[in-house]
Amino acid sequence: MRQGAVGQVRSVVRDGRRLVEKRLSDPARHDNEVRALQALVGSGLPVPELVEEHPGTILMTELPGARLDDQDPVARREALRASAQLLRGLHEAEPPSGLLPPPDDAAIIRRYRAADAPPLPLVVPSASGLAFCHGDWTDGNLLSVKGRITGVVDWEAAHVGDPLRELSRAAWGAGRKDPLSADALIDAYGADPVRVRAWYPMHAAELWLWFAEAGPPAYLAELTADLRAGRI
Repeated sequence: MRQGAVGQVRSVVRDGRRLVEKRLSDPARHDNEVRALQALVGSGLPVPELVEEHPGTILMTELPGARLDDQDPVARREALRASAQLLRGLHEAEPPSGLLPPPDDAAIIRRYRAADAPPLPLVVPSASGLAFCHGDWTDGNLLSVKGRITGVVDWEAAHVGDPLRELSRAAWGAGRKDPLSADALIDAYGADPVRVRAWYPMHAAELWLWFAEAGPPAYLAELTADLRAGRI
C-alpha cells in the first residue's frame, strides 16, 4: 500500500477478511491512534475498525474507496466539500483523554524565525475553541466512492485543539493544488474565510520546517520559492 511519512502500512487477508496492518515506530503515536479509533466507535464517521493491536502494530479493517489525491481535480474538489460535514462532526464529538498535545504554534514561530527561511507574517490568530481534531485532514487521508467519503484514516496525530486551525490547515493544503478546493472546503464547513486564512502563514511555516528537517530537498526548494514570491 502507499506509504505515509510516519507509519508503514500493508494490506493483509485474514480468514477471508481484508485488513490493513500499520506499523508505527513511535509508541506515543501508536497509542494515540488506538485511543482515537476506540473513541470513534459508533460516532458515524467512516473510520477503520480496530481489530487488534500489539506494540508497534495496529491491525484494522480496510475501508473502500480511492484516496482523494488519486482523483481528478473536479472529483477531488467535490469529495473535499463532502468531507467538511464529517470534519465538523468530528469537532463536535467528545474526545478521549490522553491524546497527544496540539501543535505548539509559539514554538513553530520561534523555530521558523531562527531558521534561514523566507519571511512570513507569523502571528497566532485568536482561538476559536477546543475540539477533537484529526491532526492531518488531507486528501491523502480521505477515501471516497463517487463523491461520498468512505474513509478517514491515519489518526496518529489526533489531539484536542483549535477546530478553525484544523480546518485552515486542510484548506491551505488543498488550496496549494487547487484554490477552488480550499474555497469549497471552507464554504461547506460554514466558516468565516477571513478567519480561516489568517492561519495560512502558520501552516506555511510548519510545512517549511518539516521539509527542512525531513522532507525531500525538491519540496523545500519549491515551497521556499513560493514563499519568497509571496504565494502563501
